[in-house]
Amino acid sequence: MKTYFIGADVHCTNTELAVENNGNIVQRFSVPTTIKAISEVLNNISGKKLLTFEEGPMAGWLYRNLKDKVHEIIVCDPRRNKLIAFDGDKDDRIDSSKLAALLRGKFLRNVYHSDDEEKVELKRWVGLYHDRVVEATRYINRIRAQARLYGIKIPSKVIRNLEPRQIWLSSLENKELSGRLSVFWMGLDVATQQKDEAKRRMQILARKYDILKYWSELPGVGTVRSITLFAYLDIPWRFKSKSKLWKYCGVGLIRETSGKDNKGRDKPARLQLTWYANKRLKNVVIGAATSAIMSSGDNIFRKDYESFIKNGMTKSNARHAVARKMLTIMWGMWKSNSRFDSKLC
Repeated sequence: MKTYFIGADVHCTNTELAVENNGNIVQRFSVPTTIKAISEVLNNISGKKLLTFEEGPMAGWLYRNLKDKVHEIIVCDPRRNKLIAFDGDKDDRIDSSKLAALLRGKFLRNVYHSDDEEKVELKRWVGLYHDRVVEATRYINRIRAQARLYGIKIPSKVIRNLEPRQIWLSSLENKELSGRLSVFWMGLDVATQQKDEAKRRMQILARKYDILKYWSELPGVGTVRSITLFAYLDIPWRFKSKSKLWKYCGVGLIRETSGKDNKGRDKPARLQLTWYANKRLKNVVIGAATSAIMSSGDNIFRKDYESFIKNGMTKSNARHAVARKMLTIMWGMWKSNSRFDSKLC
């Protein structure tokens, strides 16, 4: 049976497909970016079919709808496809051909996508919630900055409470400033309402997963952080080792070494945090570790932090060490679907 390597250069309206066999492009197709049109092309190719396209806004949608049409599908990381980015001429037909060549050579790195449509919807609600939180924060910063132009400090109770806000605005002598602040506050109120609705919807979708209840019981974690971690990681078996999980969440260490010393020996390797990570998950994990460390109650994470500091570790390194331990514990709880047992630590 012949093996066909199919590269697809996907755009919002049109998709270019190049079919390669034995190093030669045997067919080309230009079709609308619809599941029906692309499926028809794939169904007309007989033999073993391997399909690849780059990660993008439509990658998850294409992956879930086309994975049953081919023997293997790889959603690849465009940042690693240097051949497409820097080599020779560039257009959609050429890009699809190069993708097929990279697929045949096994040079592509797969980008993970969930098979579970319900979890995908949960992830989108979680993303919307965090986006609205950021937007609300921006409005607050703009409101404070606008007032500072006139040397005015806004009381904290005025920011989110409607009645004190109206009284405070009416007390301003500069009515033009009052008018501009009112416009900004309209945006803040809308962003806050959207944030609350997104939170409500994601909590409804998360009710069916018991592990989220168990995670929420851990010091510093809470409901929103639990749901965010769950939605973005998808399944516990996604990572082969805890070090890969740490790196993806931004708390893992990588070893770097380069050059030689004056005696020709290799310089000592340096350990540093990986920069290539999911920033949202990094904020969740570091935030949870910080909250656990700062909590007034007695907990295992705070004890570990104090022990690390006592042994000479810097505060930053100690915080990241606690974050790695917390993440490892949550990973183990997820795989066994059980509550935290401090006796096992």
